[in-house]
Amino acid sequence: MHCSKRYTTYERLEDLTIKVVKKNGVREPFSREKIRSGLRNACWKRPVSDEQIDAIVDAVANKVHTQVEDEVDTRELGEMVMNKLRSLDQVAYVRFASVYRQFKDAQDFVSEVSELGTLLPRKRKKEK
Repeated sequence: MHCSKRYTTYERLEDLTIKVVKKNGVREPFSREKIRSGLRNACWKRPVSDEQIDAIVDAVANKVHTQVEDEVDTRELGEMVMNKLRSLDQVAYVRFASVYRQFKDAQDFVSEVSELGTLLPRKRKKEK
């Protein structure tokens, strides 16, 4: 038999050993899928590929598994995700931050965008 398909397998650390401590104190197993879901929502209709999202999920999961012994706070986990997302897509970053930081009004958005503007060089529009 001849197969023209290519199959790849990936080994990953088991996600069951790390617990995430939520804001209300509840502990639940670390979930790559929850991170992926939040990133997909933030990147909706943005020029961000599934591969780029998976790369962020992999980077955050690897950091958690190498730097955390048994528990990680949602605040710390959210910051890890935002640090990766900030350099990938500014709009997706602000979307993620708005949910993660629970923005209350437009001023929260303005503050976040202003801070983002001081952290990253502004892209110049091409002159006609």
